[in-house]
Amino acid sequence: MTKQHILQVSELTKKVRFILESELHTVWLTGEISNFVAASSGHWYLSLKDSKSQVRCAMFKGNNRRVRLKAANGQQVLVRAKVSLYEPRGDFQLIIEQMEDAGEGLLRQQYEQLKNKLSALGVFSQSHKKAIPNHISTVGIVTSPTGAAVKDILTVLRRRNPNINAIIYPALVQGEYASNDICHAIYQANIRKECNVLIVGRGGGSLEDLWSFNEESVVQAIYDSTIPVISAVGHEVDTTLSDYVADLRAATPSAAAELVSSDSSELIEKITIAKQRFSQAILKRISTYRQQHSYLEHRLKQVHPEQQLLVQQQKADELEIRLRQAFNRLMQQSTQRPKQLQQRLELASPLKPIIEQHAQVKLLKQRLVYAMQINQQQKSDAFIHLIEQLHLVSPLATIARGYSVTRNIDNKVISSVEQVRANDEIKVQVTDGVIKANVI
Repeated sequence: MTKQHILQVSELTKKVRFILESELHTVWLTGEISNFVAASSGHWYLSLKDSKSQVRCAMFKGNNRRVRLKAANGQQVLVRAKVSLYEPRGDFQLIIEQMEDAGEGLLRQQYEQLKNKLSALGVFSQSHKKAIPNHISTVGIVTSPTGAAVKDILTVLRRRNPNINAIIYPALVQGEYASNDICHAIYQANIRKECNVLIVGRGGGSLEDLWSFNEESVVQAIYDSTIPVISAVGHEVDTTLSDYVADLRAATPSAAAELVSSDSSELIEKITIAKQRFSQAILKRISTYRQQHSYLEHRLKQVHPEQQLLVQQQKADELEIRLRQAFNRLMQQSTQRPKQLQQRLELASPLKPIIEQHAQVKLLKQRLVYAMQINQQQKSDAFIHLIEQLHLVSPLATIARGYSVTRNIDNKVISSVEQVRANDEIKVQVTDGVIKANVI
């Protein structure tokens, strides 16, 4: 067995992070925001999810300051991000550089994707572009017959060269059926072959308003046209895919009319083609240098203190969030503890037994009073009964019937004559008093 180098965990996460960041570079993706946290440091931490998956993301304050929308949970967004790895936890994450609303952002993304696709197929190649004729007698105009664009074109043509004929091929330039109308008008012009050059365009508007001129079918119709096509869509700042495929691009509909009515059209065409070629060459050279710069910048960032500081800042923010959550839990427990103790105290309080004992004592007192009353009544009744019985055997009752009781001076009852002598003093008790007498 060959001896292999055993990696430390930190070495592995560093290698994986370098591979992710160096190979995948920048990606575009759309998703719903969840678990959004705005840290006190100014950085944002969130997750992007769809119906099946989610991924952790970080957006540092230098980038989130430029975000125009208000980020919140549940919001659908389109982001441009670098694929990375958070080394302390070994978590796969995205470092978001740009964020925008998913609606307009998706249109712009579709625009860029279709542009890259058509460019790769050579649809925008300069070799396919046709020269604008030097002498133009008839101009075909593919636009809305009631819009401002057709009025501007006709006004310029009349002013610069009244001899040029204009044929309008009416078409919707906005809405669901506009692309079909534009394609049909271009094909009709090619079938009828009435004009030397076609102006395809409309006035300015938002990206959504101009979207018909970004449809692949319209680009293909312009590409297939045997008649040279001048694209004149929107204002100078508006750029559509029709501008790239057309044989010549005009900044506005009025500018297109000036190009076809000017004697210097050939010179303008050469300058425009040279400018486009020069721009493409410069852009290609800039792209090459940008890639080299991006690679070198990425390698520099791996060892740059700022990158390490951001990682540490992210770690500190995570610890702060965990500390805040732990503090909130502790506070919640601290709030619940007194309530629990109060409930236990109420259960163990002697007040309730005292109240119960007081009620029992009151009841016993009532019962005692009642028992005493009953007992007193019984005693009183017994006493009366005894009085009555005593009265029945009392000598007083006998005396009351006419009898008397004789007692000596010592108050002893005399029941025999032998108990007295002559001249003894005696007492005779009758019903209404005592009679004193002497024995003879």
